[in-house]
Amino acid sequence: MRTKITIILAFIFVLQFNTTFAQGCEDDVTPTGTTGVPSTSSNTFFGYIQPEYDSHFTDPSENTFKFKRARFGVRGRINRSFSYYAMIETSDFIASDGNVYLMDAFVTYDKHEWTKFSLGSFKQPFGLEVSTACHSLSTIDRAIVSDQIVAPQRDLGLMMLGGTSKTKFRYSIALMNGTGLGLKDNNTKKDIIGRASYKLFDFMTLGGSFRYGHPNTKDKDRTTYGGEVLITYNALKVQGEYIYDEGDYNRAAEGGCGSVPLELGDERAGAYVMVTYDIDEKIQPVFKYEYFDQDLGIKKIGYQEMMTIGVNYFVSKNTRIQVNYQNKIETGLTIDNDALLMQLQVKF
Repeated sequence: MRTKITIILAFIFVLQFNTTFAQGCEDDVTPTGTTGVPSTSSNTFFGYIQPEYDSHFTDPSENTFKFKRARFGVRGRINRSFSYYAMIETSDFIASDGNVYLMDAFVTYDKHEWTKFSLGSFKQPFGLEVSTACHSLSTIDRAIVSDQIVAPQRDLGLMMLGGTSKTKFRYSIALMNGTGLGLKDNNTKKDIIGRASYKLFDFMTLGGSFRYGHPNTKDKDRTTYGGEVLITYNALKVQGEYIYDEGDYNRAAEGGCGSVPLELGDERAGAYVMVTYDIDEKIQPVFKYEYFDQDLGIKKIGYQEMMTIGVNYFVSKNTRIQVNYQNKIETGLTIDNDALLMQLQVKF
């Protein structure tokens, strides 16, 4: 069952004054009380760091210590109608130029639960795995399809959204530049991106996402569709997604969290399924199978497969150790490129 770890605010908001930060790097912060007067102002400093050791079984072999992420931010409420959120990334393993940069920064009008508006830079509202807070991911890396197709994962724009993790139905729809952070829009067209999910049963949630835009010029478009399912039964969680993408794409847009972007064909698609089981409050084994075909026009060969076997160990509610073994499978050509990843995460 997905771990929901939220930083407790200095002031607790009640009634309908929910604050949604899931479009950044945090889970939703929802009210825990039902009486009292809502606070009109507050601010909280938060963040997390993820030092990591990677060993790649290539020829020759490679290994390194690095930071997966090192993020620091502030969030809070301006008044009873507006909240804000800002976060910086300090890990030079993600930024292409090795510099600190502003990752998320948005202001949200959230007086009403079903008609909230966010303006600024934030995650594209596409897909379950991309929408999951980085510190709540069950595997160290997101799926290849999430990193390669849902790119850029962050952008500037305006989003309308409604619902929270406590409601059966949620939706998000955004108008975004389509070029990614730190870049001016390269054409007069804007990307339209949306996601909706519904808790069909107590144990099952279904969802879907779409994107339509012009990543380079107004004459060439791009269309993306995604479907998702989340099943939780006691200590067992099964999560899966399928994403299909076609048309033009921005080759300058980096993949998610520092992944190297691949050359894509006219049509591309991928999927993953992931299973976790909470043995107890500390130990959680995980298995993930995924594939990604970067060019559907090439038959039988050319797609990637990968299996991840790992375990998550929760030292405390804010400290976690992850160990992942990645078995990478190529079609048509065998390459020695398996990897062992180990990460320590501390939140504050």
